[in-house]
Amino acid sequence: MRTIKLWAFFLLCASAILISGCGDQLKDLKVQNDMQRRHIQTLESEVQAAKLQLSQLQRKLDSAQGISNTEKDALQQTIAALEEDLAKKKALIASMQQQLLYGGAQLPVELSTMLDDFAKTSDMITYDAARGVIKFKSDLLFETGSDNVAPSAANAVKALCEILNSKEAENFDIIIAGHTDDMRIGKPGTRAKHPTNWHLSAHRAISVLDVMTASNIDPTRLSIRGFGEFRPVEENKPKKQGNPKNRRVEIYIVAKGV
Repeated sequence: MRTIKLWAFFLLCASAILISGCGDQLKDLKVQNDMQRRHIQTLESEVQAAKLQLSQLQRKLDSAQGISNTEKDALQQTIAALEEDLAKKKALIASMQQQLLYGGAQLPVELSTMLDDFAKTSDMITYDAARGVIKFKSDLLFETGSDNVAPSAANAVKALCEILNSKEAENFDIIIAGHTDDMRIGKPGTRAKHPTNWHLSAHRAISVLDVMTASNIDPTRLSIRGFGEFRPVEENKPKKQGNPKNRRVEIYIVAKGV
């Protein structure tokens, strides 16, 4: 339990350092990431040790004979506390890994305000200020099964590029992440171009990247990821019937060089 509090304190301190100033943020981020990777490794070792201990205690409880109810209750409480601590460590590892993947820093207030105002201009866009993420709904960004950016959506991406080319954003890189739901690609012509949802998600991210480079975003600032159906934000309907909320393109704005 003490370990969880220490890592939570570390994350709070890291966040305070990272938002204290854009220059210091960019200078220190790689050092913070190295520290975070080491902390993740330590936590993962503790998780493995806790799993082993939990397995031993559970076997002891299952085979317990001739012990009092008080002893059984104490053993069950120990197991419950260990399970709770294990769950917290796993959640903390997942959170820290997510921060490593996408930079993990809040954006400067000026840039965040610009992005928040931009998101209010269209129903297809949302902005998560805590993570520095602009999210486009794929159903409005693309036609079904297509990776061609719709003209109206292209205008929204171009407007975003004006912000990303501003002095407030010049020290940040851009990660474009495509996502789908779990509906299978049915049309043979579509499957020929996008064999799987993984391909479709990556191809859609590339199409957004193409709009951005055409809008004078420096290509060295850009990268793409395609996650297919494997990172849903909500549960898909049974029998691979999908969920529109899982069809999306997320644009992460991260410190340069992360």
